[in-house]
Amino acid sequence: MKIPVIKKLVEEVALEDLKAAEEALMEELKPAIEIKGEDEGEQLTHVFAAIFILEKMQSSDVDFKTALREYTQKVRTSIS
Repeated sequence: MKIPVIKKLVEEVALEDLKAAEEALMEELKPAIEIKGEDEGEQLTHVFAAIFILEKMQSSDVDFKTALREYTQKVRTSIS
């Protein structure tokens, strides 16, 4: 997971385009948008994170850093 890639997606790609990219990756298809990542798994991780962060920013009226912090806490919790 690379934070600069996630930040770029959040800043430059619409939520509906991210969701379309998520669907494409889940179907093992090439997404219509460029998503940096070493493989499809990392690309999907970046898309998941960007979707979560954008939705959190919109629903809770928080900034990128706050939404990112919540996302990374969720990831840490799920790993441990």
